[in-house]
Amino acid sequence: MPYCPLRPVPPCPALPGPAERGHVAAAAGGGSAAPGGSRFRRQVPPRGQPRAVPAPFLRAPELSAPVPHPLLPAGRAGLSRTEPRARDGRGREEEEEGEEGCYQLYPGHIPTSPLQKALLAAGSALMALCDPYRHDMVAVLGETTGCLALPNLRNKMKHHPEGYRILQERPRIRLSTLDMTRLRGLPDGSLGREYVRFLEDNKVSPDTRMPPKFVDDEELAYVIQRYREVHDLMHTLLGMPTNMLGEVVVKWFEAIQTGLPMCVLGAAFGPVRLSTRKLQVLATELVPWAIRSGRNASCILNVYYEQRWEQPVESLREEIGIFPPPAVRV
Repeated sequence: MPYCPLRPVPPCPALPGPAERGHVAAAAGGGSAAPGGSRFRRQVPPRGQPRAVPAPFLRAPELSAPVPHPLLPAGRAGLSRTEPRARDGRGREEEEEGEEGCYQLYPGHIPTSPLQKALLAAGSALMALCDPYRHDMVAVLGETTGCLALPNLRNKMKHHPEGYRILQERPRIRLSTLDMTRLRGLPDGSLGREYVRFLEDNKVSPDTRMPPKFVDDEELAYVIQRYREVHDLMHTLLGMPTNMLGEVVVKWFEAIQTGLPMCVLGAAFGPVRLSTRKLQVLATELVPWAIRSGRNASCILNVYYEQRWEQPVESLREEIGIFPPPAVRV
């Protein structure tokens, strides 16, 4: 509680002795004081004479500055109840901003409790099922349910030379980091040329991938960011378009590869929107191929794709362990 200083009261003067009280009584009453009797006799001033006010009851003068408390350190004056308390020269708003900012592990991070994560996961899953093209809801679902899968992916990257270098250098796949003119000039069949063709044919951009917000670990946040940015490269390697059938096939492959619950849910509930003919093709041809390729392939996050643009797609598939896609129309 802030200390509110009181105005000091001058000390009360010493009481007069018996002899002095006698002189005072004589001066007030106009006669001599009786010895020993003036101690208990009330002295009343004559009628018409103003009554004198003792010095101890005079009003103290106004103070221009607060008086420091004797127990407070020198240089710290008491604060009134209405004056906001500040620490180290900062105001209350600055303190609140500092307290909120100290929990941010990376730019854009939103700290959440387990209960909040559960509510976000349930809501985003419902919205993603209603509209599979709500990429923001799919992103929230992946972040709030990947508490077990993301550390496993990070461990795989740390125990692989190329994956470990990716974790150290943290490359990004964005329009600002890609030389699109150079990639368009690469030979047909190379990873870079086919990747640009996929982006142009499906009218997608790598910049549409949302940054992570709800992952409470800075390194795991990069792992899921890396997964999102190589998603279009998975379409390129698997030869799948961005329609519903192609997305379901890629989700089956990614579910086996990453173990992310978001991929499992997409693979399980995505086919409900497909026609009977596409469901038959998916069940008999595409899903078995995606499962076999996902089990046989090495971790897709352990490939430094930015240094493989000139490599042929067929060669990279063979290196990773992806089987050639079936000759069916998707």
